[in-house]
Amino acid sequence: MATSIEKAQQRVKDLEDKLKQAKALKQKAEVRVKTAEAKQKRADDTRRKILVGAAILSKVERGEWPKDKMLEMMGQQLTRADDRALFGLAAAAPTTPAQQ
Repeated sequence: MATSIEKAQQRVKDLEDKLKQAKALKQKAEVRVKTAEAKQKRADDTRRKILVGAAILSKVERGEWPKDKMLEMMGQQLTRADDRALFGLAAAAPTTPAQQ
């Protein structure tokens, strides 16, 4: 028969196991929250970029901002050939590490 000390030790062990499980659940929940926050941050950033682009394109279409200035700006920023093609820009010249 188990003594009261053995029972107490078993109870302590059981409580420690429950604590470990609770900590693991808490950590999972924290990771889930951080992942959701990061996803929302990326979505917000993407939406901001879309809205800024839409505003600029709207100004260009209404003649409030010169199209050549927009194309010049895009030519300076875009490096991928498929992105440049969307604006009718020639492929960018390859850069060397010293030019970056």
